[in-house]
Amino acid sequence: MSCDFSRNPFTMVFITLLVLVLQSLSTFGDEQLLVRDYYKETCPMVEEIVRYNLQFAVLKNPRMAASLLRLHFHDCFVMGCDASVLLDSYGGMVSEKQAGPNVNSLRGFEVIDRIKYQLEEACPLIVSCADILAIAARDAVAVRGGPGWEVYLGRKDSLKASFDGANQFIPAPNSSLETLIANFKQHGLDIGDLVALSGSHTMGKARCLSFRQQIHDESAEEHYDKYKRYTPFRRILRSICPKTGKDNQLAPLDFETPARFDNHYFLNILEGRGLLGSDNVLVTEDHEGEIRKQVWAYASDQKLFFASFANSMIKMGNINVLYGNEGEVRKNCRFVNT
Repeated sequence: MSCDFSRNPFTMVFITLLVLVLQSLSTFGDEQLLVRDYYKETCPMVEEIVRYNLQFAVLKNPRMAASLLRLHFHDCFVMGCDASVLLDSYGGMVSEKQAGPNVNSLRGFEVIDRIKYQLEEACPLIVSCADILAIAARDAVAVRGGPGWEVYLGRKDSLKASFDGANQFIPAPNSSLETLIANFKQHGLDIGDLVALSGSHTMGKARCLSFRQQIHDESAEEHYDKYKRYTPFRRILRSICPKTGKDNQLAPLDFETPARFDNHYFLNILEGRGLLGSDNVLVTEDHEGEIRKQVWAYASDQKLFFASFANSMIKMGNINVLYGNEGEVRKNCRFVNT
């Protein structure tokens, strides 16, 4: 006996619902796979534990806020937001910490270790290291006066690191605008995200090695002759960072309010006072003028910048996340579980 499914209303309803579910899964991105209250039942104190430890770390060392924000960025731009940047070298795997953009530069690993230890005490093998990084980045911005946002959770931790990926995908401090745009596009981020996320350079410091090229490049001054403050600014930087030596000497990314998250970064680059070459190119290499309009908008309206930055951070935090059985929840953020 054969069945005519088209005559069975219950079967037709089921098929319709199944099609809708499949369509929704193919339409929605990673942001729909992460949820706001992921740990509500399994580890309800997760955000409080992260916040307490972060506030303590920043009180002890104000620069740590920028370092933890940067740690999240460097994680997400290599294979996605999967905590691969936290892995130490093991066996034949070389840690991302040893890559050019990270070695002797990335900081904050001990803070994440402390948070992870306390979370393992409270709720073992529940909270991923990738989620800790995302929450810590949000709280690092908020504790220095910046915006807050909802962090969607449920990421799993990578089982491997990518040394080559860290060397390839982390934007260099002397990148051209064209290179930056292409780099962000590779990760699903547009020009608006590039400009907003560049605003994170409103706090923290950079090594002499990162800005030496632009301050000792004689041709660079041609771009800034109309900004009267550029020449004395470059003299200050040259006193901090000579042509040779002092590679690890530090200078603030924002000389006005280096420890505070605000919109001064955009004022700085409009005046030619961005510390890194990759900061100033947002203005000097924007031949169409559209990016410059966005820079002016953020320089004029801090609330607008804060809103855009929060949205772009949520977007960045969703890059190629692992979920379900694609990864694991590490017991120790430095090693995969054995």
